[in-house]
Amino acid sequence: MRKTRQTPTGVALTDLILGMFRANNLTLAWGDRLVAPLGITSARWQILGAIAAADRPQPVAWLARDLGANRQNVQRIVNDLEKEGLVIFQPNPYHRRAQLVVLTDKGSQTFDAAIRLYVPQVNKLSDGIPIEDIQTALNVITELRRRLEGLENADE
Repeated sequence: MRKTRQTPTGVALTDLILGMFRANNLTLAWGDRLVAPLGITSARWQILGAIAAADRPQPVAWLARDLGANRQNVQRIVNDLEKEGLVIFQPNPYHRRAQLVVLTDKGSQTFDAAIRLYVPQVNKLSDGIPIEDIQTALNVITELRRRLEGLENADE
C-alpha cells in the first residue's frame, strides 16, 4: 500500500491546524479563568456575546449558525443562561416553535463585566505582536473557515 504524501503546503496547514487546536484549548481555559468571578464560562460568555452582537433577537439555530456551533450545544447553554436569569425567551412572530433569545439586564451587565475584564488582558496578551502578523493570521483562518464551510455545504 502506497503512503500518500502531503505537499509542503499541506504539511504547513497541518501544523497550523494542530497549533489552532492547542491555542483553542488554551484560549478557552484562559477565558474560563478570566470570567470565573462572574459565575460564567467561556462557552456561556461566547453565547452572551453572540446575542449582544446580533442586530435583533435571534433563535438558537441562528446563534449556532453564526458561531459555527452545534445547535443542540447552543440550546443547552442558552437553557442554562435562562435558568440563571441572563437571557429570556420571547415569541418569534415568524416561527411558532423557534423562540427568540434576548439578554436580560443581568445578562447585559454580566457580558459588559466580562468585556471590562477582557480588554486589559487582551491588550496585555497582544503586546509585542505586530498588528500585521495578527491580521495575516486572521486572513488565513478566515480563508480556512470559508473553505471548510464550503466542504460542509457540499455534503448537504
